[in-house]
Amino acid sequence: MYLKEHKKVALHVACGDITNAKIEDGKLVIRSSDDFLIDVLENGRREIENALRWQGLDIKFEVIKYESVEQKTNKDIKTLQSAFGKKLVVEE
Repeated sequence: MYLKEHKKVALHVACGDITNAKIEDGKLVIRSSDDFLIDVLENGRREIENALRWQGLDIKFEVIKYESVEQKTNKDIKTLQSAFGKKLVVEE
């Protein structure tokens, strides 16, 4: 609500895309594999912390990037393709 009221609509919408968040060691920890979401959250850090304080939570937050299974698989395929060239056939 705070973000929407302060005309931070894009940040408000991005926060709706958060699916992995916990309070750990006294801070809000958000994990994501989505580079765009991570970038929006990092750029909106001050506004998010203000919104948390508005809710009565005087905590910081941390964004942790992880690779999804799909991202790891695609990375492995690219590595193998560069090693074996067009000889590598990937079946789904």
